[in-house]
This record gives sequence, C-alpha cells and structure tokens, in this order.
Amino acid sequence: MGDTAFTIILLLLSITLVGVLLLQVRGNAGQVFGQAESTFRSRRGIERLLFRATIVIATIFVAVAIINVRVEG
Repeated sequence: MGDTAFTIILLLLSITLVGVLLLQVRGNAGQVFGQAESTFRSRRGIERLLFRATIVIATIFVAVAIINVRVEG
C-alpha cells in the first residue's frame, strides 16, 4: 500500500513540475533558443511565483523520492 502511495505522489509531483516548467518556458519564448538579454531584469508577479513554485515542487519531489527509496529498502 505504501509503495503505491509513493508512486502516485511522485507521479502527481512530476506532472505538476513539468507543467510549471512549461509555463516558464512559454513566458520566455524569446530565450528558448539561447538568446541572451542584454539588460538585467528581476522576476516579478507570476514569473516569480512560477520560479519559486518550481524550486519548492522540485525539492518536495526529491525528498519524496529519497523517502521512497528508504522505505522500500
């Protein structure tokens, strides 16, 4: 039962993480192919929220994956 729960949690986190990453790429369409921006620009509004959400979701994903390995073994 526990193994199935971890699998479902990891699946949902991975789908969420991919979705947040795709939203970030869509917002920076000009930078997708490596075009550098000459001026410094800070993140604001939804861009900042997506950036922080990516960090939080990725951290939770890694933590759940590590816990899953510890519980299995």
